[in-house]
Amino acid sequence: MTRSPQSATTSPVTRSSTGADSGVSAKSSGKPTGKSPAKTPAKHDAGSPAPGAAAASGGSGGSGGERIKTLVILGASGDLTGRLLLPGVARLIASGRAPGITLVGAGSDDWSEKKWQDRLTESFTDALAPGGSSTTAGIKELKKVQKNGSYHQVDVTAKGALGKLLATMEGPVALYFALPPAISQKACEVVKKKELPAETRLVMEKPFGSSAESAHALNETLAGLVAEDHIHRVDHFRGKSTVLNIMGLRFANRLLEPLWNGEHIEKVEIVFDEDLTLENRARYYDHAGAGKDMIQSHLLQIMAIMAMEPPATLGEQDVRSSIAAVLRASTIGDAADPDYAKSTRRARYTKGTIGKRKVPDYVAEEGVDPANDTETLAEVEVYVNNWRWAGVPFILRSGKSLGRNRKEAVVTYKPVPHLPVGFAGTDSPTRLHIGFGPDSLTLDLDVNGPGDLFTLDRVQLETELASDPLLPYGEVLEGVLSGDPLLSVRGDTAEDCWRIVEPAFAAWKDGTVPMEEYAAGSSGPADWTTSND
Repeated sequence: MTRSPQSATTSPVTRSSTGADSGVSAKSSGKPTGKSPAKTPAKHDAGSPAPGAAAASGGSGGSGGERIKTLVILGASGDLTGRLLLPGVARLIASGRAPGITLVGAGSDDWSEKKWQDRLTESFTDALAPGGSSTTAGIKELKKVQKNGSYHQVDVTAKGALGKLLATMEGPVALYFALPPAISQKACEVVKKKELPAETRLVMEKPFGSSAESAHALNETLAGLVAEDHIHRVDHFRGKSTVLNIMGLRFANRLLEPLWNGEHIEKVEIVFDEDLTLENRARYYDHAGAGKDMIQSHLLQIMAIMAMEPPATLGEQDVRSSIAAVLRASTIGDAADPDYAKSTRRARYTKGTIGKRKVPDYVAEEGVDPANDTETLAEVEVYVNNWRWAGVPFILRSGKSLGRNRKEAVVTYKPVPHLPVGFAGTDSPTRLHIGFGPDSLTLDLDVNGPGDLFTLDRVQLETELASDPLLPYGEVLEGVLSGDPLLSVRGDTAEDCWRIVEPAFAAWKDGTVPMEEYAAGSSGPADWTTSND
């Protein structure tokens, strides 16, 4: 253990039973190209269990049924597919955890087989390199998937078009909608249940609708096609390592769980600050902003996992029901008399410098319409109105073009009831930091200072948390292919996330909450408490 501001060499601490080093230390603070898979006739409706399929349970397994044979990516020519989805798929296959899968791309662009193969080559490069999590058998399987992959030009909003494509696929099929929400909604409205192969799984990319009303309409449309446990709403922040690390930390440590409540905790901050700017995403981001892009989805999901009651098992029913209970009880500000000017803030970056990069005003960025009044930094105070968390603010903050990447949840404990007279120095609050990417754990404590034992001094205990070698999208897709919806967002919680934020967004739109400014490369508006942590 070392003391701030000094540093010292530390020794690793070995975990019991596993034999792994924890590294705990203390320091100072339809038009096909390529081959199509053979068709397997479907004899029963999608979403209905095939003969012999296991029923869904509260246990740690999935919802049963056969493994997915064909992954169809709708929107395969889009940015999301090339930047995130295909690299995640590649790492999953190369690790040997997705045997026997066939990959099919579909999009509105008229791509040749060569262009599709070029995209696969670019996206698969890292996974095909030896080392890391890739296995010899997995790399061989990935090369086979690439060779047999095909691309089809399809208008998924045209009646019968998607059904015609699926008729050529070997089932069970996972349909991944890497499309804008409105197009995904239209595609689901025009496709017929009888056109889906048996055990089809629908994979929806966030945002899930654009409001509570539209999310409800989308859920009703999806329910007419497949069962809820065959719908995977993807939030890659709910990757396996993130979810299980938080739950393991809480529920496996008697030191923490009895104190995990409003009697002992002052506040919880969940922060996702980025030094990235728009990165060619103006078309999407200028209509979403930090609130819809991050807070409405990702950060509320992390908050719910932090605040959930202990589930009986790690099965999808138990875990997702615990998450849903938190979100049902949540509001921004006081539930009885919310004041959004006090419980929310928003800001937009002006010109500045990030590292060696010159950044223009947000409104001067290519593709931005100043009339949209889009925020690039947002912060909201959410309250979980139940016995455990009454009165404790969960402060959710996310922004772009900031001076540093800060991605963590911080639990700040209340001061001790009485500090004996005679101690000098600052009595700083105990804080627990859970870092996201890389996953880490840091505990801030006060101890007796060096030299003068009557003076309190600050130390940090720090360790890395276990992580899955898969990319976040690979973690989520592993659940899709194996039929386990544990990591996907349930329909009712998707609607609740919109219910929570919509009143605040309305207050932003009508000017009740003013738009503030911060220079690109800064930590945000100087008078925000979270800008000074």
